[in-house]
Amino acid sequence: MSRTTKLLTAAILMAAGLAVSAPSVWAQASAPAQSLQELLGRVKEGRTADNADNQRRVREFQQAKAAQQRLLDEAKAAVVREERLSEQLEANFQENEIRLAELEAVLEERLGAFGELFGVVRQVAGDTRGQLRQSIVSSQLPGREDAIDKLAQSTELPKLEQLETLWYTLLEEAAQQGGVVRYQAPVVTVDGNERIAEVVRIGPFTALSEGKFVDYLPETQRLTELARQPSAIFVSAGEDTFGAQSGTVTAAVDPSRGALLGLLIQTPSLQERIDQGGLVGYVIITLLVLGILLALVRILTLSTTAARVSAQKKQSTGNANNPLGRVMQTYEKNQGIDVENLQLKLDDAIIKELPALERGLSTIKVLAAISPMLGLLGTVTGMIETFQAITLFGTGDPKMMAGGISQALITTVLGLTAAIPLILLHSIASGRSKAVVEVLEEQSAGIVAGHAESA
Repeated sequence: MSRTTKLLTAAILMAAGLAVSAPSVWAQASAPAQSLQELLGRVKEGRTADNADNQRRVREFQQAKAAQQRLLDEAKAAVVREERLSEQLEANFQENEIRLAELEAVLEERLGAFGELFGVVRQVAGDTRGQLRQSIVSSQLPGREDAIDKLAQSTELPKLEQLETLWYTLLEEAAQQGGVVRYQAPVVTVDGNERIAEVVRIGPFTALSEGKFVDYLPETQRLTELARQPSAIFVSAGEDTFGAQSGTVTAAVDPSRGALLGLLIQTPSLQERIDQGGLVGYVIITLLVLGILLALVRILTLSTTAARVSAQKKQSTGNANNPLGRVMQTYEKNQGIDVENLQLKLDDAIIKELPALERGLSTIKVLAAISPMLGLLGTVTGMIETFQAITLFGTGDPKMMAGGISQALITTVLGLTAAIPLILLHSIASGRSKAVVEVLEEQSAGIVAGHAESA
C-alpha cells in the first residue's frame, strides 16, 4: 500500500471517528474537500474546536458541581438549624405542659366554690331559658330569654350583671304568673294572618283575644287562635273575662297550660256525634221525631177529649162533640128497651169510641220498640267495620278502628235515647186514653143502673 493511500485511509478513519463528536465541523465543511491537505486542515480545525468546546463544558460542569455542593452544604446547615430549633421547641413544649398543669391546679384550687357556683348558674339559666320559652308570659314580654341563653352557654364565670339579670328575670316571671293582665300582642288568626290584638292573660294558664281562647306556640313565640273553640259554657266564661274591666268574674282556667284545652276542642259536638252514627243513626232520629210528634198530637187530642168528657159529666143531655155525650145520646134513643139490651147498646157505643181514643198508640209503641233494635243493628254494623279495619290494617293504629267503634256506640245511644222518651210518651197517651175509656164505662154502668131502678 502506498503512502498516499495510507494517509487517505487514516484521514477517512479520523473523519469517521470525529463525525460523532464534532458535528459542527461537518456542518462548517459541508462542501467536499478538494485535496487531502484541505481535508486534514479541516479535521485539525474540527479537533481544535471540539477540544475548546469540551474544555468549556468541563469548566461549566465543574462550576455547576461547586454550586450544587454549596447548596447541599447550605441545606445540611439548614437541617441542622431546624433540628436544633425543633429540639428547643420540644423542650419549650414540655416546659409549657408542665407549667400549664401547674397553673390549672392552681386555678382549680383558687376557684373552689366558684366552679360549683358556675355549674349551678348554668343549670339554673338553662332551666329558666326552657321555662321562658314555654311560658305564655313571653307573649307579653318577648326577648327575655336572649340574655339567659348567653348565660346558659357561657364558658366563663358569670359576671355580677348577668347574675342580677337572671335573678330579676326569675322574679319578674313569678310576679307575672300571679296576675291577670291586659296587653297588646301579635295574634295569628285561623286563616294564617297575623294582627295586633288585645289579649287578656290569666297568669301562666290561659289567654283570651276578643273573647276567644288562644294558644301560645313556643316554636314561633306567637299567640294563635284555636281552630275550634271549646263548648259554649267555656266560651261564655271567656267572653265575660275578656269584657270585664274590674271586679270579680268567673273565668275558665286551664291548669295544664293548654293540654286540657286541646282535649276539649277535640271533643265532638252533638252534630258530629250524630254524624258518627251514620245512616242508621239518622233513621233512628227520624223515627224519634215522628214518634214524638205523633205522641204529642195524641196527648193533646186525648187531653181535649178528657176535658170535654169532664164537662159532659156535669150535663144531663148528651153532646155529640165528645165520646160520653155520644154514649148518652145512645141511651136517650133507647130508653124504652130492657136493661140487657140497653147494656148491649151502650157497650156497642163504647166500642165504637175506642178506635178514636186508641188511634196512634200502637204506632208509638212500635217506634219505641224498633228504635233500640235499630241501635243494635248500628252496633253490629259498626263492629263489622271495626273487624274489617283490623283485618286490613291490624291493631297497631287505634284510629283506624275508631270509626266503626264510634258508630257502634253512637247508634246504641241513639236507639236508647229514642226508645226512652217514646215509651214515656206512649205511657202518658195510653193513660189518657184509658182514663177516658174508664169514664165511659163508669158512666155507662151508672146509666144502666139508673135505668134498672126506674124500670
